[in-house]
Amino acid sequence: MSTAVILPTYNEVQNLPLLTERLFSLPIDDLKLLILDDNSPDGTGRLADELAEKYAGKIQVIHRPGKMGLGSAYITGFKEMLKTPVNFIVQMDADFSHPPEKLLEMIQTSQAADIVIGSRYVKGGGLDDKWPIWRKALSSFGNTYARVILGSRVQDMTGGFRLWKREVVEAIPLDRIYSSGYVFMVEMLYVAEKMGFKIVEVPIYFAERQYGVSKMDLSIQTEAALRVWQLRVRYKDLKAR
Repeated sequence: MSTAVILPTYNEVQNLPLLTERLFSLPIDDLKLLILDDNSPDGTGRLADELAEKYAGKIQVIHRPGKMGLGSAYITGFKEMLKTPVNFIVQMDADFSHPPEKLLEMIQTSQAADIVIGSRYVKGGGLDDKWPIWRKALSSFGNTYARVILGSRVQDMTGGFRLWKREVVEAIPLDRIYSSGYVFMVEMLYVAEKMGFKIVEVPIYFAERQYGVSKMDLSIQTEAALRVWQLRVRYKDLKAR
């Protein structure tokens, strides 16, 4: 069984080589990385090319002309990976917010699921202990807001650590997915859930990045809140497969 990890990057020059080393140290057969860099000014794209030479045949790099949105990066990555015989497609952040070692449990859990989520909001999961109360409350509210409006049973609608079986990504109408920001995470899960795919969550501890600067700000969260309502309308006629 082959696994591909999609890593969108922007200014991750400090994190990327460390994450790459950690991922390839895991006992996972046929693991590959797809790095999509949005023309990072800190040289992340150039470093990605160097890593692709170091891990020959295991890393593919796509250079994009600039910041084009997280959603478009993942859609590009999904479509690129569907050209290969990969069995599992993984989404994860490049800043160590998502513990790489959890990927082993997620692959194991996929035996009983179509999609596996590294979840902050199931028993055993959590947010960084150093986060202030207001930040934890804002994160929890945004997630609960999306769940309630969309009627989802998923506890972590907004998290970005996910494993998809190939057949799920093939079935989802990727050209219909329109979100470019972080609400992309909500949209993909909402569509998959409406189509009847089985989603299982495993707990993760979501750590604050050690290097670099977070891309999340209030404007992104506000946009996501508004677009959640649009998803209800956009997919009201979507039926289970």
